[in-house]
Amino acid sequence: MAGGGEAFRLRLTNRYGRTPLAIQAATVAVGHRQAVLSFDGAEHCVIPAGEECFSDPVDLPVAAGTDLVVSLYLPERTGLATHSHRPAEVARIADGNHVTSPVLPWTEQVEARYYISGVDVPAPQDTVIAAAFGDSWFEGVGTTTSANHRSVDFLNRRLKRGWVVNQGIAGNRLLRDGVGEHALARFDRDVLSIPALTHVLVHFGINDLGLPGVLGEPPTTASALIEGFSALAGRAHRAGLKILAATIGPFAGAGPGISTPEGLATRREVNDWIRTTDAFDSVVDVARTVADPHAPDHIHPALDSGDGMHLNDKGAEAMADAVNLDDLAL
Repeated sequence: MAGGGEAFRLRLTNRYGRTPLAIQAATVAVGHRQAVLSFDGAEHCVIPAGEECFSDPVDLPVAAGTDLVVSLYLPERTGLATHSHRPAEVARIADGNHVTSPVLPWTEQVEARYYISGVDVPAPQDTVIAAAFGDSWFEGVGTTTSANHRSVDFLNRRLKRGWVVNQGIAGNRLLRDGVGEHALARFDRDVLSIPALTHVLVHFGINDLGLPGVLGEPPTTASALIEGFSALAGRAHRAGLKILAATIGPFAGAGPGISTPEGLATRREVNDWIRTTDAFDSVVDVARTVADPHAPDHIHPALDSGDGMHLNDKGAEAMADAVNLDDLAL
């Protein structure tokens, strides 16, 4: 959990399901303490297709940075599952109802997070609440699974008051749907819906530039990306939020198809605009922070996860350290 408090509630989602999602039983554990989840007083719920639901408040104190273990018993076949596909964490799947079992039977382990879209905690007044809105560089692809070494995790450890909510989706794009709805389409749901929000950090562009070559789409232009970033900035400001923009990270090491001379040239052009425009309240120069100084279109070898387009644990920490904490102040 990014933030702590004396109580919390869970948000469960069936946004992309095509049939109602039945949850027959659910629990949440904080360390050795476990609580049964209820929904409007009942210990079960049915979430219609395309909808979400909130649990009743859980009166368990939880500290910032604590892991929650949520167990759901789904009595029927679910069909299409709404999930995060690269969360740098694993889900364990077992047959039967084991939501209160101290030890699970044999389980299948999958790197995914199913049906859980958020955790809400009461925020004290005058608390900085930021959304990290972007792609895999926020979600944590390339970092050690189950270690909480995402860039957003490192940034939260630096903050003295408040927290950052991770709304990164690996593969997500600023301008086109693909892995999840594109940023301009999901901004209201994934950013503006966060209670007490004060700031938004954005990192998009790598997938806009790299995926067209793989998918057979026309290349994304610098003008289209600049228009998209400008639209995000305008919507954030109209909502009373401060917006911090990260420069587009290097990805020349990703190989042919994803890394093209045209895409890399567009990245440099858009980054020059991000650094000099007054559209944002501040800029986080992630690109220069993690680049190889001898080959700036590449990630520094010490920070590269090994695939040429994602950061390892040290790279994620460097990305977090690039944020000026004064820019995350009220």
